Amino acid sequence: MKPLPNLGFGLGLRTDHYQTILADKPAVDWFELITENYLVAGGKPLFYLDSIRADYPMVMHGVSLSIGSTDPLNWDYLRQLKALAKRIEPAWVSDHLCWTGVNGVNLHDLLPLPYTEAAIDHVANRVSTVQEYLGRQLLLENVSSYVSYAHSEMSEWDFLSAVAERADCLILLDINNIYVSAHNHGFDPLRYLRQLPAQRIQQIHLAGHLDLGHLIIDSHGDTVIDPVWSLYEAALQRFGFVATMIERDDNVPPLTDLLAELDIAKRIANTLRLAA
Repeated sequence: MKPLPNLGFGLGLRTDHYQTILADKPAVDWFELITENYLVAGGKPLFYLDSIRADYPMVMHGVSLSIGSTDPLNWDYLRQLKALAKRIEPAWVSDHLCWTGVNGVNLHDLLPLPYTEAAIDHVANRVSTVQEYLGRQLLLENVSSYVSYAHSEMSEWDFLSAVAERADCLILLDINNIYVSAHNHGFDPLRYLRQLPAQRIQQIHLAGHLDLGHLIIDSHGDTVIDPVWSLYEAALQRFGFVATMIERDDNVPPLTDLLAELDIAKRIANTLRLAA
């Protein structure tokens, strides 16, 4: 499959900002849409999506592929996903390395997998099937986690790397999720970065979280904190510049606030470019 473009600096496309985007044409390189919000026959969601797509590149980010589930792949969902991709021609399509339900029940959560050889084979085979159907490589995102499996055979980073290599897919690296899981499970987030295959990292997510002291929850409801910015800088030093976006799903502020936060990412990347 042909190499994917480096899109630059982007934001999540949220309904709160539709009118501002169309009126002001903000200096954003691209937008990421939540796939499931646009799997509809018509109406306002698709009207705004088409209108904004006319001015900006887009990528699709899903939450319902459930690539790690033992349920059969949801072909109705995949047909809708493929049709939406044909409509807007995204630069790429992503989802999460997780499972979201079993026995036909969607739990509406991104649940971690056991890190085993059997799980690698299971997920890689399903990813290959989806990629063949869509005619494009998938990006899989590392999820935040709050439990671990006693029978896991390897680290999360080794599992993610193995799935990407075996399925020949790409990685959407969520820096905040690494920070959250490192705190919750007591591992070194820098070691996580060092062990990933640099050639597979296609996109980076940055987000805020809810710190409960003993536990951190990936809430997407606050600003990016300084340690996550530091981890982002370490990621760019390890991987080079990777298309980067700010993710905000709760307590969504005015677009100008997110643009200011995106400027921090730009300053970090530009400083590293000058240093090089």
